[in-house]
Parts: sequence; structure tokens; C-alpha cells
Amino acid sequence: LQQYAGIEMELSKSQHTIMLRLKTRGPQSVKILSKQLGMTTMGVRQHLNYLESRDYVGQTREAKQTRGRPVHLWKLTDKGHGSFPDTHSSMAVELIDVLRSSLGGAELERIIDSRAEQQLAGYLRDLAGFGEDLQSRIARLAELRSEEGFMAEVRLLPDGWLLIENHCPIYSAANSCRNICDSELRVFQQMFQDNAEVSRTDYLLDGARRCAYKIQRL
Repeated sequence: LQQYAGIEMELSKSQHTIMLRLKTRGPQSVKILSKQLGMTTMGVRQHLNYLESRDYVGQTREAKQTRGRPVHLWKLTDKGHGSFPDTHSSMAVELIDVLRSSLGGAELERIIDSRAEQQLAGYLRDLAGFGEDLQSRIARLAELRSEEGFMAEVRLLPDGWLLIENHCPIYSAANSCRNICDSELRVFQQMFQDNAEVSRTDYLLDGARRCAYKIQRL
């Protein structure tokens, strides 16, 4: 996490770890963070209070429980999310705007589709050695996406797999042109079209904290 220049270097390793946990797992209670990170609840609170003073984290509304007192959950603020890298965001948005205004929307879509074709070809070359081993192919795709900055992971479901992307390093560009996201979904669908169905279950631009894709064997 220290590699992310947007996060102040003065933060301790434990504070970086807490932020990464909130990024990848969503809002958490002090008790849960304490168990996950092997720290005392007092220590976690001290770190959270410091991060809150720097506007990296904040508390959610009280979570209702069937039993016991309501629990306060901690989450990343906009500044906290923004401290993770958005690759060349300003330049990407400017280029999209220039292409849209000079070439028109249809030509911009063609360029995005061309990028998607290259992306698909690259993924397929990398996954070729895994044959029909669907689980290994999905795991390798998560590795490739993580290398691209998406902080991806795979979770096993009763009826398939969930490819989770905890961060979007192209958020600004995607927000400016949503067809970038649509093209990436199509890439995933085409990658597994012979043996699995791919659908998006969580979408950052629709208010979710992450993007996630369900991959279900045909």
C-alpha cells in the first residue's frame, strides 16, 4: 500500500493496513478490524481516530442488529478512496473529451471497441496455457487485473465464482465514458463464452463500493 503516492507517507503501516482493509472489505466495526488485524480494540480506535482527523475515514450510521446495541461501522471517505491511484485520470478525461468533440461519439466508440479487442487478445494469450480449467483461468484473470491496478480477487460461490475489483484505476475515464466499462464486461463475456456466463453484479458508477462479476459455468 505504501506504493500509492496519494496516501500520506506519515501514516503508519497499521494505518495503511486498516485503509486497505476498508477498501477491500467495505465498512467494518472496530471489533471486526481488531480480530482481522490482530490488534487490540483500543489500538484500532486510536488509528481510526487519527485517520478520521486526516479525513481518510469516517463512521457510518448505526447498523441495526437483531440483538444487542447498534454498532458503528467505519468506512473510507471520498478522500480515502481517492488516495488509491486513478491512472493518469486528468489526461484520460481530457483525451476522451477531445476525441468526442473532434471525431464524434461514434468514432470514440469505435476506438474503445478496438481497445477492447486488443485487451481480449492479450488476456486470451496469457490464459491459453490453462486450457479448459475454468477456475484457474478465472484466478489468472484476477492476477492480471490486479497487475493493472484493480485490486482483484476471486471468491467461490455455491454456483460459480465472483470476480471482485476493489479499486478502479481508470475511474475518472470510465465516469466520463461508460462504454469503457461496457466494453470490459464484453471482454470478460467473450473470454469465457464457451463454458461460462458472465454478468456484472456490482457497479461502482451506480453507487456500489466496487465492481464485481459473477462467472457461472454453463
